[in-house]
Amino acid sequence: MLDILGSIAIGGVLLIILWRLDDAATQNVINNGQEVVLQQNLTTVATIIEHDFRKIGYCANWNKIPDPSMSIVQADSNSIKFLTDDNNDGNVDTLRYLLGPTSELTSTPNPNDRFLYRILNGVKPQEANLGVTQFTLVYHDAFGNVISSPVSNPGTIATIEINLSVEDSYAYDQKYSQAFWRQIKLAAKNLQNR
Repeated sequence: MLDILGSIAIGGVLLIILWRLDDAATQNVINNGQEVVLQQNLTTVATIIEHDFRKIGYCANWNKIPDPSMSIVQADSNSIKFLTDDNNDGNVDTLRYLLGPTSELTSTPNPNDRFLYRILNGVKPQEANLGVTQFTLVYHDAFGNVISSPVSNPGTIATIEINLSVEDSYAYDQKYSQAFWRQIKLAAKNLQNR
Protein backbone atom coordinates (compact mmCIF):
# COMPACT_ATOMS: atom_id res chain seq x y z
CA MET A 1 0.00 0.00 0.00
CA LEU A 2 2.86 2.36 0.80
CA ASP A 3 4.40 1.51 -2.57
CA ILE A 4 1.21 2.55 -4.38
CA LEU A 5 0.90 5.82 -2.42
CA GLY A 6 4.57 6.58 -3.02
CA SER A 7 4.16 5.89 -6.75
CA ILE A 8 1.12 8.18 -6.92
CA ALA A 9 3.02 10.96 -5.12
CA ILE A 10 6.08 10.62 -7.37
CA GLY A 11 3.87 10.41 -10.46
CA GLY A 12 2.00 13.55 -9.36
CA VAL A 13 5.25 15.47 -8.84
CA LEU A 14 6.50 14.34 -12.26
CA LEU A 15 3.19 15.38 -13.87
CA ILE A 16 3.41 18.84 -12.29
CA ILE A 17 7.00 19.19 -13.52
CA LEU A 18 5.90 18.23 -17.05
CA TRP A 19 3.07 20.78 -16.99
CA ARG A 20 5.45 23.52 -15.87
CA LEU A 21 7.98 22.59 -18.55
CA ASP A 22 5.24 22.65 -21.18
CA ASP A 23 4.02 26.04 -19.94
CA ALA A 24 7.58 27.44 -19.94
CA ALA A 25 8.18 26.14 -23.48
CA THR A 26 4.90 27.63 -24.70
CA GLN A 27 5.72 30.96 -23.08
CA ASN A 28 9.18 31.02 -24.70
CA VAL A 29 7.78 30.24 -28.15
CA ILE A 30 5.11 32.95 -27.86
CA ASN A 31 7.51 35.55 -26.42
CA ASN A 32 10.13 34.88 -29.08
CA GLY A 33 7.52 35.15 -31.84
CA GLN A 34 6.18 38.39 -30.37
CA GLU A 35 9.70 39.80 -30.08
CA VAL A 36 10.39 39.09 -33.75
CA VAL A 37 7.15 40.81 -34.83
CA LEU A 38 7.85 43.70 -32.47
CA GLN A 39 11.36 44.22 -33.86
CA GLN A 40 10.03 44.06 -37.44
CA ASN A 41 7.35 46.65 -36.63
CA LEU A 42 9.91 48.95 -35.01
CA THR A 43 12.29 48.60 -37.94
CA THR A 44 9.52 49.33 -40.44
CA VAL A 45 8.33 52.47 -38.66
CA ALA A 46 11.87 53.73 -37.95
CA THR A 47 12.95 53.25 -41.57
CA ILE A 48 9.98 55.22 -42.92
CA ILE A 49 10.41 58.02 -40.39
CA GLU A 50 14.14 58.30 -40.96
CA HIS A 51 13.68 58.36 -44.75
CA ASP A 52 11.03 61.09 -44.58
CA PHE A 53 12.84 63.25 -42.03
CA ARG A 54 16.07 63.21 -44.02
CA LYS A 55 14.10 64.69 -46.94
CA ILE A 56 12.84 67.72 -44.98
CA GLY A 57 13.25 70.72 -47.29
CA TYR A 58 14.14 68.61 -50.33
CA CYS A 59 12.51 69.11 -53.72
CA ALA A 60 13.70 67.76 -57.08
CA ASN A 61 13.03 71.26 -58.43
CA TRP A 62 15.06 73.22 -55.89
CA ASN A 63 13.51 76.54 -56.98
CA LYS A 64 10.21 75.52 -55.38
CA ILE A 65 11.76 75.55 -51.89
CA PRO A 66 14.16 78.52 -52.13
CA ASP A 67 14.88 78.64 -48.37
CA PRO A 68 15.06 75.07 -46.99
CA SER A 69 15.52 76.37 -43.44
CA MET A 70 11.86 77.45 -43.57
CA SER A 71 10.61 74.02 -44.65
CA ILE A 72 9.44 72.99 -41.17
CA VAL A 73 5.98 74.51 -40.92
CA GLN A 74 4.94 73.35 -37.46
CA ALA A 75 6.74 71.45 -34.71
CA ASP A 76 5.84 70.25 -31.23
CA SER A 77 6.71 67.29 -29.05
CA ASN A 78 4.32 64.77 -30.71
CA SER A 79 3.85 66.11 -34.23
CA ILE A 80 5.72 67.80 -37.02
CA LYS A 81 4.65 69.26 -40.36
CA PHE A 82 7.18 70.00 -43.08
CA LEU A 83 7.69 70.58 -46.79
CA THR A 84 9.27 67.89 -48.92
CA ASP A 85 9.08 66.21 -52.31
CA ASP A 86 7.64 62.87 -51.30
CA ASN A 87 7.74 61.07 -54.66
CA ASN A 88 10.60 63.04 -56.27
CA ASP A 89 8.34 64.55 -58.95
CA GLY A 90 9.45 68.17 -58.50
CA ASN A 91 6.28 69.22 -56.67
CA VAL A 92 6.30 70.39 -53.08
CA ASP A 93 4.32 68.16 -50.71
CA THR A 94 3.32 68.78 -47.11
CA LEU A 95 4.02 65.85 -44.82
CA ARG A 96 2.80 65.64 -41.24
CA TYR A 97 3.51 63.08 -38.55
CA LEU A 98 1.05 62.99 -35.69
CA LEU A 99 0.57 60.62 -32.75
CA GLY A 100 -3.10 59.91 -32.14
CA PRO A 101 -4.70 59.48 -28.71
CA THR A 102 -5.02 56.11 -27.00
CA SER A 103 -8.82 56.43 -27.15
CA GLU A 104 -8.76 55.98 -30.95
CA LEU A 105 -7.39 52.46 -30.86
CA THR A 106 -9.91 50.33 -29.00
CA SER A 107 -9.62 47.22 -31.19
CA THR A 108 -6.62 45.87 -29.25
CA PRO A 109 -6.35 45.03 -25.56
CA ASN A 110 -3.17 47.11 -25.13
CA PRO A 111 -4.26 50.36 -23.47
CA ASN A 112 -1.10 52.19 -24.58
CA ASP A 113 -0.91 51.63 -28.35
CA ARG A 114 -1.87 54.44 -30.72
CA PHE A 115 -2.02 55.30 -34.37
CA LEU A 116 1.00 57.12 -35.75
CA TYR A 117 -0.37 59.13 -38.66
CA ARG A 118 1.68 59.98 -41.73
CA ILE A 119 -0.49 62.60 -43.41
CA LEU A 120 0.58 63.54 -46.95
CA ASN A 121 -0.94 66.75 -48.37
CA GLY A 122 -3.73 66.70 -45.79
CA VAL A 123 -4.99 63.24 -46.79
CA LYS A 124 -5.21 60.91 -43.81
CA PRO A 125 -4.16 57.38 -44.84
CA GLN A 126 -5.92 54.22 -43.82
CA GLU A 127 -4.97 53.34 -40.31
CA ALA A 128 -2.41 50.66 -39.58
CA ASN A 129 -1.47 49.62 -36.07
CA LEU A 130 2.14 48.64 -35.54
CA GLY A 131 1.95 48.99 -31.75
CA VAL A 132 3.37 52.51 -31.46
CA THR A 133 3.08 53.72 -27.88
CA GLN A 134 5.45 56.69 -27.93
CA PHE A 135 6.52 59.19 -30.60
CA THR A 136 8.38 62.10 -29.08
CA LEU A 137 10.39 64.75 -30.88
CA VAL A 138 13.04 66.99 -29.32
CA TYR A 139 14.35 69.88 -31.40
CA HIS A 140 17.83 71.41 -31.27
CA ASP A 141 19.23 74.64 -32.70
CA ALA A 142 22.54 74.98 -34.56
CA PHE A 143 24.43 75.14 -31.24
CA GLY A 144 22.86 71.92 -29.92
CA ASN A 145 20.56 73.69 -27.45
CA VAL A 146 17.11 72.19 -26.90
CA ILE A 147 14.29 74.32 -28.32
CA SER A 148 11.19 74.32 -26.12
CA SER A 149 8.05 72.81 -27.56
CA PRO A 150 5.86 73.91 -29.28
CA VAL A 151 8.50 75.58 -31.42
CA SER A 152 7.55 79.19 -32.08
CA ASN A 153 10.19 79.71 -34.78
CA PRO A 154 10.67 76.44 -36.72
CA GLY A 155 13.41 78.07 -38.81
CA THR A 156 15.80 77.69 -35.88
CA ILE A 157 15.60 73.88 -35.91
CA ALA A 158 18.88 72.33 -36.99
CA THR A 159 18.55 68.76 -35.69
CA ILE A 160 15.77 66.54 -34.37
CA GLU A 161 15.89 63.78 -31.75
CA ILE A 162 13.29 61.09 -32.44
CA ASN A 163 12.11 58.72 -29.70
CA LEU A 164 9.90 55.84 -30.77
CA SER A 165 8.51 53.02 -28.67
CA VAL A 166 6.38 50.06 -29.76
CA GLU A 167 4.60 47.37 -27.77
CA ASP A 168 2.74 44.19 -28.60
CA SER A 169 -0.93 44.69 -29.29
CA TYR A 170 -1.74 41.53 -27.37
CA ALA A 171 -0.17 40.50 -24.06
CA TYR A 172 0.92 37.09 -22.96
CA ASP A 173 0.36 36.49 -19.26
CA GLN A 174 -0.60 40.18 -18.82
CA LYS A 175 2.84 41.33 -20.07
CA TYR A 176 3.46 43.45 -23.17
CA SER A 177 6.86 43.24 -24.82
CA GLN A 178 8.39 46.60 -25.65
CA ALA A 179 11.09 47.88 -28.01
CA PHE A 180 12.55 51.38 -28.15
CA TRP A 181 14.38 53.31 -30.88
CA ARG A 182 16.10 56.67 -30.57
CA GLN A 183 17.62 58.68 -33.37
CA ILE A 184 19.83 61.20 -31.64
CA LYS A 185 20.05 64.48 -33.50
CA LEU A 186 18.96 63.50 -36.98
CA ALA A 187 20.03 66.27 -39.33
CA ALA A 188 18.25 66.75 -42.63
CA LYS A 189 20.83 67.83 -45.19
CA ASN A 190 18.62 70.63 -46.47
CA LEU A 191 18.19 72.22 -43.04
CA GLN A 192 21.91 72.93 -43.09
CA ASN A 193 21.54 75.06 -46.25
CA ARG A 194 21.23 78.41 -44.49
